[in-house]
Amino acid sequence: MPGTRPVARPARAKARHWGLLVVFFLMVVAPVAFSGWYLWTRAADQYASTLGFTVRSEDSASASDLIGGLSAGLGGGSASSETDILYEYISSQEMVRKVDVALDLRQIYSVHADTDPLMSFNPDGATIEDLVDFWQRMVRVSYDSGTGLMELMVLAYDPADATRIAEAIFAESSNLVNELSSIARTDATRYAQEDLDVALERLKEVREAFTAFRLENQIVDLNADIQGQMGLLNTLQAQQAAALIEYDLISETAGASDPRVEQARRRLDVIEARIAEERRKFGSGGGSTDPEGVKYATTVAEFEGLTVEREYVEAAYARALTALDTARADAARQSFYLAPYITPTLAERSQYPQRFLILGLIALFCFLIWAIASLVYYAFRDRK
Repeated sequence: MPGTRPVARPARAKARHWGLLVVFFLMVVAPVAFSGWYLWTRAADQYASTLGFTVRSEDSASASDLIGGLSAGLGGGSASSETDILYEYISSQEMVRKVDVALDLRQIYSVHADTDPLMSFNPDGATIEDLVDFWQRMVRVSYDSGTGLMELMVLAYDPADATRIAEAIFAESSNLVNELSSIARTDATRYAQEDLDVALERLKEVREAFTAFRLENQIVDLNADIQGQMGLLNTLQAQQAAALIEYDLISETAGASDPRVEQARRRLDVIEARIAEERRKFGSGGGSTDPEGVKYATTVAEFEGLTVEREYVEAAYARALTALDTARADAARQSFYLAPYITPTLAERSQYPQRFLILGLIALFCFLIWAIASLVYYAFRDRK
């Protein structure tokens, strides 16, 4: 029939088809075959030890707080900031260095370096940074910030080594948490201790001033000395009143030339002179400027000033001591500790490397790379 096209001939394999097949073999089959051979013949078995813990804060409360807050739960709360620090610390160089010193990680991780070079640690010329990179492959940390739970899976080529590494991680983590707790307690009491030290120094200075004052004036207790002087003055005033009465009585019954009158007058003059002398010691008596009286008044004023200062400093010292005791009590009630909910386990069979999973991923990625390369090839070919 006019216009009818001829029937297409059967498709035949061309050079590009054979090329794609060769490339498929080189890019997919060969890598997968090599990977399978390596995984099942050279890759060393790895054993996993599981460890789980959380950082808890123990905060003791008063009886009323406990009665009103039982719904908040028992046993303290999680310390999220300390757990965040611990999460970073486990993968840090400091942790790797301490565990390496304790267990010789280089020896543990390089035991199969000759037969399994791709999945083992090569110690030749390796730095601490290389060991940290390998550590992060062998120690897998999962952390739930909501609950504060942290779980570790520690891999090693021997079950006992994996358990030992997990135990070392827990020990170092516990040391870090204890150190953080100690720092928190120290910070809580540091400022109170500084205030107490200042108050104590001031108290020492005031007491030294008191001692110097007593030695200079040869007075042990000025209050007692003043009371003694006042008692003497009161006694003299009472004797003066009695002498005046006696003098008046004698003057009314005897003449001026009577010796009794002269004797009573002389006794009254002596008592009045003694009273005036005692008053001069206090700096009193009509604006007296007697040096002894001025000195005694100055001594009393200085003593009263020292007394007021001592009372103030002693009160400040007592407040600082109370504040320090309160701060120490608060710090003692607050502490962090590492609470394990999964102790380091001992594996009975190897679960790693996950050979089928690794082989499947290698096959998938190799196939995707081959497929993308084929599509790119045909795209360029169709544009010509």
